[in-house]
Amino acid sequence: MTTVSIPKAKKGSNLNEVENTNSVYLTKQLNLWYGEKHALKNIDLDIKENEVTAIIGPSGCGKSTYIKTLNRMVELVPSVKTSGEILYRDRNIFDADYSVEELRTRVGMVFQKPNPFPKSIYDNIAYGPRIHGIKNKKILDEIVEKSLRGAAIWDEVKDRLTENAYSVSGGQQQRICIARALAIEPDVILMDEPTSALDPISTLKIEELVQELKQDYSIIIVTHNMQQAARISDKTAFFLNGEVIEYDQTDTIFSNPSDKRTEDYISGRFG
Repeated sequence: MTTVSIPKAKKGSNLNEVENTNSVYLTKQLNLWYGEKHALKNIDLDIKENEVTAIIGPSGCGKSTYIKTLNRMVELVPSVKTSGEILYRDRNIFDADYSVEELRTRVGMVFQKPNPFPKSIYDNIAYGPRIHGIKNKKILDEIVEKSLRGAAIWDEVKDRLTENAYSVSGGQQQRICIARALAIEPDVILMDEPTSALDPISTLKIEELVQELKQDYSIIIVTHNMQQAARISDKTAFFLNGEVIEYDQTDTIFSNPSDKRTEDYISGRFG
């Protein structure tokens, strides 16, 4: 995968001192309706590459709808209609000649509950590359190992590759799903509540993994866990009733929010 070099903050430095100007997604006046329900309202977001962007907000505020719009998965729901633009790498994903398959190859997704295929661990990881025409066993072996290492689970499953993916723990299944997403070398990884079904130890491993992955990928994560957002994200967007109320550096959102509604939410007054 080709990555674009950007300035990185040194450990211990103020992240605000290093400005990342490279956008991976630019959302402009996005509106979305489920039938008559106006679910997303005039969304404007500039999401930077090689950062973790957290989407927070109460249930039903549009968080999952938004990230499922980023790879157009939301269009699988009947009666959905949209207006506005989402530019991925400066190209509008709603353009008639933009291939959905191409988009979803570049933008991987990890869901709330681990959803490995009912196949071996090896076949779960090799599935995407095979779909894209890779049949050579040696190349597939390399991809499987690289992807499992990338998801920080190779050492745990390297002797169990022929076993069914459902034979391992829930936390391991989720990391296998992350490895499956990595196998097709995406540019962006969308995560929709990826730790909500996991125990605290597994959650910590996923959070540590996210921090490692952002060196090579841009990550957008929906989470109800505000402590998690504060721990792992560079920027945070607060959604409420289908609108972006505030979007800023995570430290700013949690320590000095500019909108009273943001302050009320993160302090637990509602949500």
